[in-house]
Amino acid sequence: MEMSSEIIATTPDSEIVSTRTVNFPIELVFKAWSEPNHLKNWWGPKGFTNTFNEFDFRVGGKWSFIMHGPDKGNYVNEVEFIKIEKPTLIAWKRHSKPLFQILATFEELSNDSTKIVFKMLFNTVEECNKLKPYVVDKNEENFDKLEVVLAKMS
Repeated sequence: MEMSSEIIATTPDSEIVSTRTVNFPIELVFKAWSEPNHLKNWWGPKGFTNTFNEFDFRVGGKWSFIMHGPDKGNYVNEVEFIKIEKPTLIAWKRHSKPLFQILATFEELSNDSTKIVFKMLFNTVEECNKLKPYVVDKNEENFDKLEVVLAKMS
């Protein structure tokens, strides 16, 4: 896979980090994050569904989707993949607001155990603090949905 060095440098104050260890092999976990037919089934907090318009999984590729909230809201997301290292890393940057980057890493702990570290990287501490109260719980809901999909995949 191609390399890209566009991941922004951050300090702990400008990151939101969520971690989850799942009892599934790393290859399966990577597949759940990199194949749209799986990703669309779990991406987003509880009650959200997705419509994917474009999913070009390569460095420089676009991921364009609409998240449909349980409250009838529709949220347009425009994303570009900036770094991919199969099966250990996927990074992307958002072109729609709020602006931040995502760095997702996958670490094989054993044959059927994978540690996921999901980092939201912000340009400023202020931007990070604006979202922090909302997203920490939502990221956990996202992981919960991921585990349901992984169970169906395995």
